[in-house]
Amino acid sequence: MNNIHEGVIMIRGKGTGFVAHPDLEEDVVIERESLGFALDGDTVEVKLKNKVPGRRQEGTVERVVKQAHRELIGVVKERNEGGSTIKFVQPDNRRIHIRPILPQAGVNDLDMKVVVEIEQWANPLLDPTAKIVEVIGRAGDHETEMQAIIRSGGFSKEFPESVQQAAHELFENKEQIFADALKDPKRRDMRGITTMTIDPADAKDFDDALSCQTLENGNIEIGIHIADVSHYVRSGEPLDVEAVERGTSVYLVDRVIPMLPEVLSNDLCSLRPNEDRLAFSAVFELTPQADIVNAWYGQTVIHSDKRFSYEDAQTVLDKNEGDYLAELTTMMTLGRILRRKRYANGAIAFEQPEVKFELDERGAPIRAYKKHRTETMLMIEDFMLLANREVSTFINHKSKDLNRDLSFVYRIHDVPNPDRIEELATFVHALGYEFETKGGVVEAKAINQLMKAVEGKPEENLIKTASIRSMAKAVYSTKNIGHFGLAFKFYSHFTSPIRRYPDLMAHRMLRHHLDNEVIGPKETAKYEQIAIQSSAREAEAVSAERDSIKFKQVEYMLNKVGEEFDGIITGVADWGIYVQESGSMAEGMVKLSSIKSDYFEHEAKKYRIKGQRTGKIYRLGDEVKVKLVRADKDEKQLDFELVETKK
Repeated sequence: MNNIHEGVIMIRGKGTGFVAHPDLEEDVVIERESLGFALDGDTVEVKLKNKVPGRRQEGTVERVVKQAHRELIGVVKERNEGGSTIKFVQPDNRRIHIRPILPQAGVNDLDMKVVVEIEQWANPLLDPTAKIVEVIGRAGDHETEMQAIIRSGGFSKEFPESVQQAAHELFENKEQIFADALKDPKRRDMRGITTMTIDPADAKDFDDALSCQTLENGNIEIGIHIADVSHYVRSGEPLDVEAVERGTSVYLVDRVIPMLPEVLSNDLCSLRPNEDRLAFSAVFELTPQADIVNAWYGQTVIHSDKRFSYEDAQTVLDKNEGDYLAELTTMMTLGRILRRKRYANGAIAFEQPEVKFELDERGAPIRAYKKHRTETMLMIEDFMLLANREVSTFINHKSKDLNRDLSFVYRIHDVPNPDRIEELATFVHALGYEFETKGGVVEAKAINQLMKAVEGKPEENLIKTASIRSMAKAVYSTKNIGHFGLAFKFYSHFTSPIRRYPDLMAHRMLRHHLDNEVIGPKETAKYEQIAIQSSAREAEAVSAERDSIKFKQVEYMLNKVGEEFDGIITGVADWGIYVQESGSMAEGMVKLSSIKSDYFEHEAKKYRIKGQRTGKIYRLGDEVKVKLVRADKDEKQLDFELVETKK
């Protein structure tokens, strides 16, 4: 085994590093004194130390190959050191173990959220010095925190001047662009067919629309029409270069950071009602049993007759009266059949509740609630999944017909890691559930049986979260391995090109294949590079979205200190138990030292704590009542005290 290894370092706690090694079951451990100048996320070169029997492999960072952080964002604090007051920055990213000293910081900088750059770091065992390059605002203020989240993810609401100009020129020339598009003999005119969009009530960018008509033979034609972004955003031009860099739109609690300028995302490309729009469509002839008889893929012109919110469309179906009842009923019937077939084939039902906030004019949360999933949301999902699956399946069939590989961008989801599945099995068995695995190998049906068993139970969300964490991450790639979670052999993202760059790539690549144009190895390599980058940007966007939710959850609880809440135990550790409050889904900790009735010990293998004197047990998944005793907006932390066990 080579004793020099390159990898990405993860740093936890007060400065213990971990680097995965392909020849070792466990990560290489790097203690604080051996970290060198590495920070969490850096690519580092690690030298393995001599192995000590009975201990994990340890290592030393020899050098930092690639830095993950050009700048750090945090709050200016001060501490007393050797009789002097020193100002430093407390990084927002809790995985950053250093506290850079700010020699030039003044009194007015205290408690401000700032962006800093490291200036000098001579001794890795001492904190570096840094300079403030930007003051974002006072820590804890709504706008400051949102801007810090946006900045830390490398996102920006503002577009470069060249990109704004390109978008403006497209908008100015929209009538000519549209007229030229209509002359294309390959573009199918579908404006005469009943078409509608069904989206969230507050949506502004309409990526997808559905058309529905019953044919003379009794079959149903369903058109899944997707905004034809590729017609406006051309490869290599300023709009495209910026979209590649962004990779995705970002949805924070109070705003959207779009991938494309709003003149495109909310207007020119958006499938708005009562307007002719360009689309890239997947049109299916389905039997009443939802079997595909025929399929057609290509660019179209459509006219959306109605803009439904999910709730409005659901009301029409529930009341059995209203606009386009017949079409909605037909689509819902087909959607239900597609859903049943999907689950019968092994797709996993991982749906989890989402928390939403009602904000006042200052951005402060005045209400937190779980988002209600209507069946019309599921129906739209059914048809989007159909299009995504069938487009990539079409590419595979065409590849076989031509007897050569056809380049495409897939959404892939690998089979779960056996070790993680065994950990999940141990976890759910401790909560009293059956879960069949064979040496870490699990069938999708076993996961679905587990999902069905926990449905409606207090621990449902907890077990679903643990199950999702045991899965591989879905990513983009030009190399297809299928999608384990959906049980699809072929799957792509085709249905959201306004907000996801891989979907825009899929449109371009599909057009090439429809025109029998060859995508060569050099282009495929470029697409693979963009797929990898898009996967990384997606992860950063998800992290930013979660950070904005966590901040709002803590802010929502600020004026509720002293109040009691129902919750569920979501984590157990040596120092305390973690409890998720049922309404806002905010998580806080109950310190073991705060439970005065007994001395509680952590029994890790049983996922519980147990009182020495009374034998009282609190375990993962238990419903409890807690009192909020502290809410810290800066730390984004809540502290609870246990009131009583409900069950």
